[in-house]
Amino acid sequence: MIRKIVILFLLMLLVGIGFSAWLFGELRTQHAPAQPVELMIPKGASTTTIARLLAEHDLIRSPLAFRLLARMEDSGGQLRSGYYRFAAPATLKTIMQRLRQGDVMRFQVTIPEGLRSDEIAQLLAKETAGDAQQWLTVMHQLLGKEIEGRLLPETYQYVKPIDKQLLIRSMIHAQQRILNSLTSDASAQQRIRIIASIIEKETRLAKERPLVAAVIRNRLQRGMPLQMDPTVIYGLWRTTGSFSGNIHKRDLTHDTPWSTYTRKGLPPTPICNPGEASLRAAAAPADVPFLYFVADGSGGHQFAATLADHQANVRRWIHIERQRQRQRKSDGK
Repeated sequence: MIRKIVILFLLMLLVGIGFSAWLFGELRTQHAPAQPVELMIPKGASTTTIARLLAEHDLIRSPLAFRLLARMEDSGGQLRSGYYRFAAPATLKTIMQRLRQGDVMRFQVTIPEGLRSDEIAQLLAKETAGDAQQWLTVMHQLLGKEIEGRLLPETYQYVKPIDKQLLIRSMIHAQQRILNSLTSDASAQQRIRIIASIIEKETRLAKERPLVAAVIRNRLQRGMPLQMDPTVIYGLWRTTGSFSGNIHKRDLTHDTPWSTYTRKGLPPTPICNPGEASLRAAAAPADVPFLYFVADGSGGHQFAATLADHQANVRRWIHIERQRQRQRKSDGK
């Protein structure tokens, strides 16, 4: 009887040693998939489910060893959901550590300056394989009825599955931080947004932004209508839902709340989402007497303080355009 007990004990000892050696080997062995793997760990997934997913994607050899390690480290409830990318050889312990830290894949989206909020929603839908209306719904949830001009164009990082509210909040807060650095007055901040949105649509050149801001300031101080074409275009889109792409003389007389040809003062809302440079220019216009500007034919503008100088600049621009038309016709032949 004693002999049988000893034999049984020795067998159990051998099994225990063998199992420990196997587990130790599994924990130390580096394993790599045949090719990089992107894997989604669902929210609330159990350790058993995670182990099965890792094994199915050839990231670990033994689901049992993974579960045992999770129990040994008390990691079961600490493994984070999200998209992970596995490419380099890794041990079970390394994978476990990544899952505990939430070392998920990070994505980014760049919002260009000067887009309307609905255009940003369309861009986000395209970049995240989502729905534009859902993005607009989130904007309205966070901002209310009026959502134009409240998002800062910038490059933003996000993780999947994407938290739409978190991303939109980050855009709102990013703009608000800039405005708070310029003034603490809410009405002044809204005025800066509106002016900056016009600047953003009028010029892409950094050196010209403070000059356009000065023109807006000077015309407002003199009670002159701003007569900025982008406000007409935005008003047509806002009231009719479309714009042909070419501004016509009849458009300049079409009255909308945003048209600065038919109405004096600033539009009631921004006409796009301006970038940081335009926001800062709106808050600090250049100290110049300019009241007018027109395209110079090279991507910039000619500024003028008097109507006579402006008319001369317009004639110069018309001459440049006519020369270009003749050149295009000549090239066509």
